[in-house]
Amino acid sequence: MAPDTIVLVHGFWVTPRSWEDWITHYEQKGFRVVAPAYPGFEVEVEALNADPSVIEKLTAHEVIDHLIGVVKALPTPPIIMGHSAGGAFTQVLIDRGLGASAVALNSAPTEGVKVTPLSQIRSTFPVLKSPANRHRAVPLTLEQWTYAFTNTFTPEESKRLYERYAIPASGGILWDSVLANFIPGPQDIAVNYHNAARVPLLFISGSVDHIMPPSVQRSNAKHYKADGLITEIKEYEGYAHLLPAQAGWQDIADHALDWALRHAR
Repeated sequence: MAPDTIVLVHGFWVTPRSWEDWITHYEQKGFRVVAPAYPGFEVEVEALNADPSVIEKLTAHEVIDHLIGVVKALPTPPIIMGHSAGGAFTQVLIDRGLGASAVALNSAPTEGVKVTPLSQIRSTFPVLKSPANRHRAVPLTLEQWTYAFTNTFTPEESKRLYERYAIPASGGILWDSVLANFIPGPQDIAVNYHNAARVPLLFISGSVDHIMPPSVQRSNAKHYKADGLITEIKEYEGYAHLLPAQAGWQDIADHALDWALRHAR
């Protein structure tokens, strides 16, 4: 039986609100859509900007445990889709045996992927410029948001989405993800690249994404080595990081869904 539920996992600097168009789109197709917030992120964007203390305390382990609980509570295995950091969390979930198929959009890398393009360094510099940010919730200015998320959008649309979606990000999780490649043993966002039981995974990449460029997606995909694994990449020309809100997102959403249904276990 084909999956009837889709789980949408958001990334950093945003909340589940960033999936609002996709939620409506998939619900209109008859799917149950679940877009879980990270622990403590259940409030509105405006509340998190006013008091980001919950973001300061957030850990990747807490996010992963919460997402595992959400998916396990569903009556049938869902299609799991994640954007940005949500793409990395999606990879962790399917490595744990969850889901029927998965799509990672402009995904952050899992542990062991060491490609770091200059545009990625510039995009994450507001956090990584100071080790003190490991204990802070770090916002982006409109200029930084535009470079990292909406570099192909009009200034008016970038500003509108910044005001509607943007929140601070956890400096601790971002710093830990960088340090993970230098610490012995697997850390929080690590997967078994040889896990032959993992469900099919599609990486979707925007060709002009600054924060998670296509080279990151390609390297991440190449790490999966097990025989029989289905791991594919689809690149969209001219698309930036905020794929779920860029003009033409409907085509991307439909392709992601069609692929996930065709490959669902």
